[in-house]
Amino acid sequence: MRQIQARAVSARSESGPSPARRPRNLLPLALGALSLGIVVVVWWGITSLQLVSTLLLPTPWQVLKAFAALTVRGILPEYILVSLLRILAGFLMAAIVGIGLGVLMGRARALFWLISPLVEVSRPIPPIALLPLVIIWFGIGESARISVIFYGALFPILLNSIQAVQNVDANLIRAAQSLGASDRQVFTFVILPAAFPTIVTGLRLGAGIAFLVLVAAELLAASSGIGYMIMDARDHLFTDRVMVGIIVLGLLGSFLNKLLLYLEGRVIRGRAPTR
Repeated sequence: MRQIQARAVSARSESGPSPARRPRNLLPLALGALSLGIVVVVWWGITSLQLVSTLLLPTPWQVLKAFAALTVRGILPEYILVSLLRILAGFLMAAIVGIGLGVLMGRARALFWLISPLVEVSRPIPPIALLPLVIIWFGIGESARISVIFYGALFPILLNSIQAVQNVDANLIRAAQSLGASDRQVFTFVILPAAFPTIVTGLRLGAGIAFLVLVAAELLAASSGIGYMIMDARDHLFTDRVMVGIIVLGLLGSFLNKLLLYLEGRVIRGRAPTR
């Protein structure tokens, strides 16, 4: 069984990069930092030359001052925490339902044929189009905002989970069964390890959409949160605060994506056989 489990684990499960490869791994970081630096320089140049009014595009310094002021006053940390809790609640619900239902649909053809038409009809509907119905069902409280985030994050997780289970090598399953493995052992030691990378890809996509939907979710009479801050700043033409909110959302989304990649690598390496 250990041999079957080892084959189900991706070749990415090596213990880590060799010392000779580590300098090369710094190249993506350097290029990423360079691209961000170029964007800031171009942004600074446009505002310094007054090619665009600072009312429409504030200078980097104005955005930095707005960030500092909002942080010192405690507004930004509070809003970040509120938004993260909303995203976490909706995302965790989507992960539980999406992975659970996706694995079942991937394993049971009858269930897949039964539910997939509903999924295909519901998937193209943008979450913001459901806002009137969500308000009727849940009102304008936290449950309404979380449900919108849940809906947006659900389908990438669900579809990737279905695909991950359906694409598991049938030879691995047959080999495990020929060795006397029970259905539970096949699922635990063969299907899940092989499907895990694709499931994590779905989680990353779902997390990204959760951040996209956050602003729409916080339109529902919210009085706090990053999305609320962006919309309130827009209404008062505080463009620097709008930029702060946008940048914070980007940083939070990027951090969550990196965290999921890190967890994926740790789990895969943890399942790798010792040599």
